[in-house]
Amino acid sequence: MLSFSVTLWADAVSRPAVATLFGVAAFAIFNGPFLSPQAVGQEPLSPIVLEGEQPLIDPFSGRGLTDSERDRLYAEIAIEADELERRTRLLRKVTALVTPTVVHIDTKKPGSNDSSGEASEDESGSGVVTTVAGQTVVLTNRHVIHGAGLDDIRIRMDDGREYRPTRVWTDPATDIGVMAVAGERLQTARVATEVQLQIGDTVLAIGSPFGLAHSVTLGIVSAKGRRDLDLGEGSVRFQDFIQTDAAINPGNSGGPLVNMRGEVVGINTAIASNSGGSEGIGFAIPVSMVMFVANQLVEHGTVSRAYLGVTLDRRFSQRTATRLDLVRPMGARVSGVTKGGPAENAGIRIDDVILEYNGLPVEDDDHLVSLVSTTPANRTVALRVFRERRSETIQVPVGTRAAFEE
Repeated sequence: MLSFSVTLWADAVSRPAVATLFGVAAFAIFNGPFLSPQAVGQEPLSPIVLEGEQPLIDPFSGRGLTDSERDRLYAEIAIEADELERRTRLLRKVTALVTPTVVHIDTKKPGSNDSSGEASEDESGSGVVTTVAGQTVVLTNRHVIHGAGLDDIRIRMDDGREYRPTRVWTDPATDIGVMAVAGERLQTARVATEVQLQIGDTVLAIGSPFGLAHSVTLGIVSAKGRRDLDLGEGSVRFQDFIQTDAAINPGNSGGPLVNMRGEVVGINTAIASNSGGSEGIGFAIPVSMVMFVANQLVEHGTVSRAYLGVTLDRRFSQRTATRLDLVRPMGARVSGVTKGGPAENAGIRIDDVILEYNGLPVEDDDHLVSLVSTTPANRTVALRVFRERRSETIQVPVGTRAAFEE
């Protein structure tokens, strides 16, 4: 497990602290480089010469910029500024496209000490409007809306209009929430369909940190495939988080993570922090997982996940890899097979090492769990396994998780 604190953000609404920075200008003035009189266009002062002494020498007197040097620097700056402004214009266009689809969510939930069950706790979060299975919905996090009734959820659009959801679906295993909303002229976000997000890609996080609606922060994709986070009470079983350094704070939960094409690539969910605020480590659910869950919730009201029927070695070591004639631990080692399950029926054995799942390289056991969890039930998947010094491909008709976990 990671040693830092990971927090799901949908906190009580509070006023943002406002700080005034004093002394910054003074620092810039009194700690800047020393400029000689010639560098600022003034006549040099005559050196003070005492009677009978040689004049004092300033060895740096010739270091000021000449007029021609200043003109050259201005020309170089103009070229580089044009490049920077082109990038800035792109950011403005992406923001203009996506911001009208981002919503601020206020909820009232029963307080933990309120035996009457009356709503007594105000919380806020974010969401994004899009289309799922032909319906206009708001995608958000389950923890933002869980426990609140339809009348206790208020959705505020970018233009100030407010709506109540007509229906709510949630999936605790992924912390995804979906709300149906009825309104006129609702702008919907474009969702990335072929996500080829890479580490280092530029992304925007849009949401309502500390209740400040439609705030935009800029960052990059810092990492992918974070699957071992200790979130909340541990109910988020299926993880495959995108890590980003775009600032995410209380109230950002449920808002979109957006690429430079204006497409939603993730739903901001949590941060790792020792202070309770952004420290440059935020996590977003990848949009492929979001849409897999959202489509099933809207179409069927529940999520049906594939079931493989294997137990995986969470401590796959170099010693075990050597015993299996592998140069190093790789993929996911099968340490147990469920009797009568899909894997046993297809011929999967203990000590098989699953290297690929439907053509995708398997990084480790958590990665395989994530891949299976986003596979529709009753499909046939291709597993490439390493067994007895050679690899082979086995076709496995997966079952339904609910049928084996009841």
